[in-house]
Amino acid sequence: MTRPDLNLLVTLDVLLAEGNVARAAQRLRLSPSAMSRALARLRATTGDPLLVRAGRGLVPTPRALELREKVAQLVQDAEAALRPTQAPDLKQLVRTFTIRTSEGFVENFGPDLLARVRKQAPGVRLCFVQKPGKGSSPLRDGAVDLETGVVGEAMGPELRTQALFRDRFIGVVRAGHPLSKRKITPAVYAAAQHIGVSRRGIDKGPIDEALVPLGLEREIVTTVGGFSTALALARSSQLIASVPERHTGVLREGMHSFELPFPMQDISVSLLWHPRLQADPVHRWLRGLVVEVCAVARP
Repeated sequence: MTRPDLNLLVTLDVLLAEGNVARAAQRLRLSPSAMSRALARLRATTGDPLLVRAGRGLVPTPRALELREKVAQLVQDAEAALRPTQAPDLKQLVRTFTIRTSEGFVENFGPDLLARVRKQAPGVRLCFVQKPGKGSSPLRDGAVDLETGVVGEAMGPELRTQALFRDRFIGVVRAGHPLSKRKITPAVYAAAQHIGVSRRGIDKGPIDEALVPLGLEREIVTTVGGFSTALALARSSQLIASVPERHTGVLREGMHSFELPFPMQDISVSLLWHPRLQADPVHRWLRGLVVEVCAVARP
């Protein structure tokens, strides 16, 4: 079955509103002959004369009267769908966003982000969920609206990203730990007992790789799934937790932190989202808030 030319809807709407070929042609900026040809196409498409002569004018057929309001509404709906989205009324907005983050992000950046959201859009609710893995399926499937983290090979190539900040790993021990009172050298660091952090339970990571050129290896006595757990263990033991500095600022309060005594590549933390939400004005507003919050200088 041949699909009808939907452009004819606009022509039909104007013709039915004017009831006159010449006036309809003027409104659409067409010549009378072009409008007459369009009317002929409409008659062939609908199987109805639509407008018939009565004296010097044209009158609509019953079919035309039946279509008039329906066609007008269709044209209005199409114009509304294709019109650029207007700025949302944030004060009246009611919507829930799911943000997938790694441990520490909510503790450090969540309070400021929630305060800004609450002030600008009190009806918006943020739902923070943890990251069991690095795959992009939740963003692609719509289960997650935004994600923060390091862009890796597991992320889908279609995802949109925006850099938030750079972070670095540091060492953390409890207050009063012997290492808090001495100079930390690579040998001293490696000789201590360590907490490994891995969601997948892997013992070795970037820190261990950085120690290899120095001929050193650290002793990992336990491995945990997140930075907050590592810091909780370090707070009440002799163990060292090596964690991202900006992600764990709040979690490290009252503990002793020190720079790692060997070169380590910084981490680039980014904001990720699916391209279907790229032009969503409310989503764009929330992305802007996250960027603003992460740009605030922190110790």
